[in-house]
Amino acid sequence: MNNRRDFLKFSGLVGAAGLISACGQGSGESDAQAQVARLGKFDHLPNMMDGVAPISVEEHKARVAKAQELMGQNGFEAIYLEATSNLWYYTGMRWGQSERMAAAIIPREGEVAYICPMFEVDRLKERIKIGDTVRGWEEHESPYDLVVSMLKDMGIESGKIGIGEMTRFFLVDGIRKAAPHLELQSADPVTAECRIIKSARELELLQRANDITIAAMNAYVPHIEAGMRGSDIRRLSQDAYAALGVSGSMGTMIGIVSSSPHGSIVEPVLEEGMIVLMDGGCDVHNYTSDITRTFVFGEHTAEQEEIWNLEKRAQAAGFAAAQLGAPQENVDIAARKVITDAGYGPDYKTPGLPHRTGHGIGLDMHEWGNAVLGNKRPLEPGMCFSIEPTIVLPGKFGVRIEDCCYMTENGPAWFTTPPNAIDDQFKA
Repeated sequence: MNNRRDFLKFSGLVGAAGLISACGQGSGESDAQAQVARLGKFDHLPNMMDGVAPISVEEHKARVAKAQELMGQNGFEAIYLEATSNLWYYTGMRWGQSERMAAAIIPREGEVAYICPMFEVDRLKERIKIGDTVRGWEEHESPYDLVVSMLKDMGIESGKIGIGEMTRFFLVDGIRKAAPHLELQSADPVTAECRIIKSARELELLQRANDITIAAMNAYVPHIEAGMRGSDIRRLSQDAYAALGVSGSMGTMIGIVSSSPHGSIVEPVLEEGMIVLMDGGCDVHNYTSDITRTFVFGEHTAEQEEIWNLEKRAQAAGFAAAQLGAPQENVDIAARKVITDAGYGPDYKTPGLPHRTGHGIGLDMHEWGNAVLGNKRPLEPGMCFSIEPTIVLPGKFGVRIEDCCYMTENGPAWFTTPPNAIDDQFKA
């Protein structure tokens, strides 16, 4: 194949009108029929989740033990975890959020205990992997008083209680009012310190999520056609992910919209020569990927290629700066310097790079470990983060190449190999 346009029309590709119809635009098909038509494009894909095991109960128990060790070092008597990724990280249990309190308490010594509405106790018990104490509160009772009672039963009547950073304010406020004798503080010295360093098994799950994302892009990008919108391409990505055995999505920004790093409510129609920026990932047993690829539909211009190549050099500089023991801010400093040396910026000004160079990743797509100026934390093995120094040309287009890396005993390593060139990013 001679160019990008040829790749997008490789054998078996339906015409633009047919594909737009399959996506449910401009036709009388029902949504269900349209989905069946789309899914048929990916029947050949293997289920990449076959044989992939989740985090073991033994590892969850080890995490609780590590948390208790850190509690002792930081003077916490217990930590309170609402139904967020922190709850799953330690207990292996997922629970939805509502206006009713559902949480776990990990004491510095002893077993994990749980609290939930009384009518949910049996359902929660079905999901418990660690600990066996569940206390319920009736609808007319105060869950905050029950938290105080549970802590008392654990031998905790004073001291410092760590609150998971994603805990909603009304819950924290309720506990504070019910327990003025307790000192509520952020649990970050425990939770962040546990989660920022990934285990070997976590790295395996993150690697699989990244592998699946690359496979999904290779599968659906050839089906992109003129006349589509970003939402059409996103639906294609969701279907490819589903065929591969996971839930995932690639948010897609076309043309001028790509100059807004997180998109717009505007959805241009794809035409020849337009930038297509795709950003997203999937979950593998709760561990997520985050990859961005930017290409041109059809023939690219000299300016588009120039900015794309500059972006690639900036990403490579950030990766080279990610050295063991170096402050993580060095990643941002190095990547940004490439862009400012080319005459863009400076700092966060556009045209240029308007945001940090990267973010931590794991159970949440954005978590601790940002590649940003001011983050002096030394890089160490097990830390995982993105390197994505977007270049924005307001009113024209933006280019982002995003791959995530992890720190090894020998330095940084990519989960995914960055693309070679603006017209060489996907496998046919």
